[in-house]
Amino acid sequence: MKILISSTYFEPYRSGLSVYAFRLAEGLANLGHQVRVLTSQYQPDLPAHEELGALQITRVPVARRLSKGVLMPEFQRQAAQLVGWADVVNPHLPQFEAIQLSRLCRRAGKPLLVTYHCDLVMKGGWFDHLAGWGTTQLQRPVLKQAGMIVQNTRDYAESSPQLRHWLAKVHEVPTPVSAKALSTAEVQAFKEKFGLTDNIKILGLAGRAAAEKGYEYLFAALPQILKKYPETVVVHGGGWQSVIGEEEYQRKIEALAAPFGAHWRQLGFLPDDAFHAFLAASDVLVFSSLNATESFGIVQIEAMLQGTPIVATDLPGVRQPVLQTGFGKIIPARDPRALAEAVCALLENKPASDRVDDYLAQFQTGAVARKYENLFEQLIHE
Repeated sequence: MKILISSTYFEPYRSGLSVYAFRLAEGLANLGHQVRVLTSQYQPDLPAHEELGALQITRVPVARRLSKGVLMPEFQRQAAQLVGWADVVNPHLPQFEAIQLSRLCRRAGKPLLVTYHCDLVMKGGWFDHLAGWGTTQLQRPVLKQAGMIVQNTRDYAESSPQLRHWLAKVHEVPTPVSAKALSTAEVQAFKEKFGLTDNIKILGLAGRAAAEKGYEYLFAALPQILKKYPETVVVHGGGWQSVIGEEEYQRKIEALAAPFGAHWRQLGFLPDDAFHAFLAASDVLVFSSLNATESFGIVQIEAMLQGTPIVATDLPGVRQPVLQTGFGKIIPARDPRALAEAVCALLENKPASDRVDDYLAQFQTGAVARKYENLFEQLIHE
């Protein structure tokens, strides 16, 4: 099968969406399919064409940025060639250019399977809101045309103003995760490398620093946590200054963290093995997301694989890992007191993990790729 995957950002950019698309592409290639990826050349020094393992990546030059989105005048021409090559096309939304892909698929009679990651909830000024509104409007005909739509959870799909109109063709497919449980020795080596002694309680913040993550509410909760556990340290692992469009938010969080001194550690980007060791070293992962830009949270699954419980906000999709396993606490969004109480409760008594393993099995990249393979085959035969 010849599969075209398209997303605005792809390797080496790291976000939940780009990591998902990369793991899916690799999983499908491992099943023997030909996979090509169409994405943006979001940094001019990235190669326009690249072979990454079995994947062939085409990057389209960026003429201008629209908030976190991009304008690519050459996209239509590049996409036309790749749609003509493909047996099935899989755009990952939000994506401003998806409307062009859908039109090309309709003209060429190619099946379209949309992976819908999240609704757009824009911050910033009128220009950012206009860009978000425009992208959302352009995605509606794409969803209408799609033969199938994939979302992480039915929970999120039913809450989405965009997806609730198309629930009959929404398929729940878990997000792909590529991780294994680390040994005690590997975790201890990580802690020693970063000076994280055994008496410290580590609250993990994972992933890119972005406004929808709600880190400020953890800092509002931290004084209450420190009263009970004075050796607590908040440790962030993931992209910081490299996150496009989030510079103002990063400065805000750094200002909030400064008064806490050694109770705040920012490790920056970590390679996969080190990132998984960071999750394993954490006593609790705090997932304090605020809005529908966050539809699930891959890091919750990665943390559970390492035996780390979660504090997650009560948002559609985001709440599902804890709901399905009981391995953590669910709290209201924007509630520092509830966050502090949940963290302290988990530090005092780690929950049972007897339901975790069965739940996590479905997230292995190979299993997710096979689900996509079956959906692609159905679309092609139809």
